[in-house]
Amino acid sequence: MERIFKSEPNEYAFDDHDFLRSDACRGVRLQIEEMRPELELIHQRVTSTVSIFGSARLRSREEAQAILDKARAALAESPDDSARKTAVRRAERLLENSKYYDMAREFAGVVSEYDKDPSNGYQFVVVTGGGPGIMEAGNRGAHDHGAPSIGLSMNLANEQKSNPYITPELNFKFHYFAIRKMHFMKRAVALAAFPGGFGTMDELFEALTLIQTETVPRIPILLFGSDFWKGLINWEKFVEEGVISPADLELFRFCDSAEEGWKEIERFYAGKMPYYGGAKVGQDA
Repeated sequence: MERIFKSEPNEYAFDDHDFLRSDACRGVRLQIEEMRPELELIHQRVTSTVSIFGSARLRSREEAQAILDKARAALAESPDDSARKTAVRRAERLLENSKYYDMAREFAGVVSEYDKDPSNGYQFVVVTGGGPGIMEAGNRGAHDHGAPSIGLSMNLANEQKSNPYITPELNFKFHYFAIRKMHFMKRAVALAAFPGGFGTMDELFEALTLIQTETVPRIPILLFGSDFWKGLINWEKFVEEGVISPADLELFRFCDSAEEGWKEIERFYAGKMPYYGGAKVGQDA
């Protein structure tokens, strides 16, 4: 009995943080990271979503203008400084690209106006990565219209904190990219990709792959900023080289305005708008 008492564990397994963070518990961590947001989304009666992706580096017109003004003032103090000249050029481009922030904000607002009667659950809820830039614009657009929106946040270099426009109860933090991506797609009835970097490309091409391989049902994929997307990627080259079929180019549409994006969604569903039926509406967590 003395040996038993001396060996008595001083904490439960679920209180042992070192154990829970170990390699052996990775599967458990993946499971609970999927489960916690899922239960809350059911509790909050979110039935379908529209995923909005894009660069965390883009800014609103006001912010971009302020950055440009500061860069120009710095250059005026030292006109021959090459680094300051580069800063001005980048700030000018940032101001030009602020149109995408405005477009994402407007599109999110249009989407959020679709379902003003939550008696059957909230449909077409905007979901973003929760950070700044285009993500902030998406959550902000929903907030402008008094609609709920979701943030799937991660602690990344350019996303140190969540933007302030996310519905607090729908703000989730992730460690695993894979689980975060799954939640982007699970309830999605449309996906809107704005200009962005590697992260945006990753999300976009994963979604295209899932739909192309019929792993998930087809949904509208909207590429906002046709000049950006057509200049960045030679889409026809995929077909010319025989690595995709011509029909695969129909999996997405280029859009240059919020209104155009919404019309593409309406055209795709032809008056029969969907909603997510994975859980009973109103079912509590």
